Amino acid sequence: MTSLYASKAFTQEELQAGLQAGGYISSEAIALSLFLSAQLQKPLLIEGPPGVGKTELAKVAAEYFGLPLIRLQCYEGLDEAKALYEWKYGKQLLYTQVLKETLGDVLRGAKGLAESVGRLHEFGDIFYSLEFLEPRPLLAALQAEPGAVLLIDEIDKADQEFEAFLLELLSDYQISVPEIGTIKAKSIPLVMLTSNNQRELSDALKRRCLHLYIPYPDAALERRILQSQVPGLNERLRDQLIGFVQSLRQEDLKKVPAISETIDWARTLLLLHVDALDAVWVKKTLSVLLKYQDDIEQVESKLPEMLRKVLAALKG
Repeated sequence: MTSLYASKAFTQEELQAGLQAGGYISSEAIALSLFLSAQLQKPLLIEGPPGVGKTELAKVAAEYFGLPLIRLQCYEGLDEAKALYEWKYGKQLLYTQVLKETLGDVLRGAKGLAESVGRLHEFGDIFYSLEFLEPRPLLAALQAEPGAVLLIDEIDKADQEFEAFLLELLSDYQISVPEIGTIKAKSIPLVMLTSNNQRELSDALKRRCLHLYIPYPDAALERRILQSQVPGLNERLRDQLIGFVQSLRQEDLKKVPAISETIDWARTLLLLHVDALDAVWVKKTLSVLLKYQDDIEQVESKLPEMLRKVLAALKG
């Protein structure tokens, strides 16, 4: 088996620059993990809180390698019929009707019951062939001629049984179809799994993957991200915004703001022509940052003090 992305000559630095050109500002750790995953042809398990850029990394990686992105969104109750393949029952039914109409021609000249049954069995095998198979994301990724980036998103939401079902694909880049046999990848896909840590994943799955944890970004990285994603933001407001978001992440909230909320808030303030943070504008737009009313009320109660500390730290 070959892989298009592994044959592409690139360094870790070139990969990091390529991600940045695609709008993804990565840390050195992120670029290194993706580089090793591509070169070693091992799946990459990306863990971290929601909104830190796990899914976006797969999208930009597909653009960088020039490969299609095939995404499997996991959820409770997901089974192989939705993830791997389904039989084209309508086509099988049509084929059955055609076979009935030509049954006389098929059995003409057959001597005895055994020979007649044997001829019918020859046609029966065709019902369970690749022609009648409807590929779902996992099989589609294995069949992609130029290769693909296979994103198995939020694997922690799937059942443990489905997680076990993935082990053959993650270790050997192949799947087993009972009626057909083993189907190997035409070109090894770049496999990326994401998890929000809603449940502990099995050791068997982790052994088959390289591991990357993406935390909330520090102030320096978040500044670079905003410079890339919201270039119209003035420097003073950007620093104030980052300082306030960083302080929010120190609070005991149900959901602290991730980088996706930071970007949304920056775009909101830019749209409203806000030049500098103050308590009025923060209170009006706090729902862009925080997703729970309890969190909003908690922050509103201490908003003046939080803002004072953030602005004082920037002046100091």
